[in-house]
Amino acid sequence: MNNNGMMEKEEIFSKVLRAGRRTYFFDVRATKADDYYLTITESKKFTNDDGSFHYKKHKIYIYKEDFSEFKEILAEMTNYIIKEKGDEVISERHQKDFKKEYDPTSRVTEDELKTPDSFTDISFDDI
Repeated sequence: MNNNGMMEKEEIFSKVLRAGRRTYFFDVRATKADDYYLTITESKKFTNDDGSFHYKKHKIYIYKEDFSEFKEILAEMTNYIIKEKGDEVISERHQKDFKKEYDPTSRVTEDELKTPDSFTDISFDDI
């Protein structure tokens, strides 16, 4: 991964979030005037018929003047989804045996005990 970083201007600050077949790259970059901006790249892994892989990438750019609104909208959207649907993933394959009421035999994981409030602390200040 570093070789490809050598070709571009070196990153100032980067974080990687691996999420299954998707990987998200958060990169702080510099403008020509040497101000900083953020890029978020989604890279998705596809398997070819012969078993080899290829990746599709999408990149978005977020500039300083949009940070506060971007943060607000992202927090609003993520809070809305968790408020409406909870933080547990609802998938079709869980649908059949999905029990809404608590089953005393099922163990409550720590994730389920988290309140939606723990998701509002999305802080871009660290980026």
